[in-house]
Formats: sequence, structure tokens, C-alpha cells
Amino acid sequence: MAKCAICEKTQSYGNKISIARSHVSRRSSRTFKPNLRTVTVDVNGESKKICVCAKCLRNLKNA
Repeated sequence: MAKCAICEKTQSYGNKISIARSHVSRRSSRTFKPNLRTVTVDVNGESKKICVCAKCLRNLKNA
């Protein structure tokens, strides 16, 4: 399963509600997957590829 190496965000589950909002009882399950990117990072002088979510990647670039 896909997981962020920094915040350990994984896929979560929820409901998909129909377009016609008056029929709220029509629901089906769906999965919300994290927006993962593969990044090359230097760890102890070695380059290593890790999967990072887009939110953590943005925060690392600003730091």
C-alpha cells in the first residue's frame, strides 16, 4: 500500500454521494489516495528514493 515516508499518510475510506443532492441516501464507498511523488534524497551520503506526499514535499522545499 502507498504511504508517505514522512507523515505516513495512507489511503482513507469514505462515501461518494450522488450528484442529485435530494437523494442523499444514494451512497457508494470510495477511497481517498494520497498524492505521492517519488523524490531522491541524500541520506548519510547515499542517494535514496522515497515516496513523499505533495504536502510534505511543499513544506520541505520551503524549509
